[in-house]
Amino acid sequence: MDLDAVRTFVAAAEAGQFQEAAAELAVTQQAVSKRIAALERSLGVRLFTRTPRGVELTIDGQAFLPHAREVLRVAERAVASVRAGRRPLRVDVINLRGAASGLMRGFHRAHPGIDLDVVTLFDIETAVAAIRSGAIDASFRAVAAPGRPLPEGIESVRVVDEPLHLLTGPAHALAGARSVTLPQLAGHRIWMPGIVPGTEWAAYYDDLVAEFGLTIEATGPNFGSDALLDTVADTPALATFMGEQTRLVWPAGHGLRRIPVTDPAPVYPHSLLWHRDNPHPALATLRAHLAATTAGHDAAGTWTPGWVIAR
Repeated sequence: MDLDAVRTFVAAAEAGQFQEAAAELAVTQQAVSKRIAALERSLGVRLFTRTPRGVELTIDGQAFLPHAREVLRVAERAVASVRAGRRPLRVDVINLRGAASGLMRGFHRAHPGIDLDVVTLFDIETAVAAIRSGAIDASFRAVAAPGRPLPEGIESVRVVDEPLHLLTGPAHALAGARSVTLPQLAGHRIWMPGIVPGTEWAAYYDDLVAEFGLTIEATGPNFGSDALLDTVADTPALATFMGEQTRLVWPAGHGLRRIPVTDPAPVYPHSLLWHRDNPHPALATLRAHLAATTAGHDAAGTWTPGWVIAR
């Protein structure tokens, strides 16, 4: 159904004259007549009868009018749902317990009037495709993965470097340490189920292993963070890496230890990605908030892979 014809019908019905409807719609009276005639042909009924003072609705026109108004209201809601500034800002945070989620919570506290839609996408290819299609407005990622430059039109800015901690159970050989160095971790089994080859986080840990001779095991199914914590707590030979800002709660009996890693401190680089043509006004607000509230990056004594974009 032609929305312009439906809009013209409603305007003519409310005005009682094609001439007034034409003036309201900024079209000619002839255009109004053609639109009404086309709508009548598509519906198979007459909607108006002419009178000396203008036009009046037929019985079919009276029956159609409330539905025509509803059609226009639904169409307007559909447009508003995707119009920049009229829909929530959609941001991918990778997972809901990590640093990116914390950054978005801080943004929401600072700007409670901005509607947010927080989503979790799997990998950088999925996130970039969603940014290019407009399905999301921004994504937090480690940029860029080796050999895969960002597509034309995708912008990025480094927002925060998150230090890694070693998480151990109470019986682990390093459980009593106040900090550990990367060389000290050589020979210890670091268990991280869920690392998927080809993802940006897999590339990060591959480089960490290659440079410092670590042993990272990704064997076994990934049952989530709760199962990971249970296993690490009960297995003295296993430890895992956890982001400093990852929010976790474990049972008191687990006795888990979070130990900073130093000399150098491996940091996970979080960048914000967006499309340069995205017009959503809240996106600029988010970028300004992150620029004003997040710490710098590439600090002395830290480590990131060489392929990570510095800016």
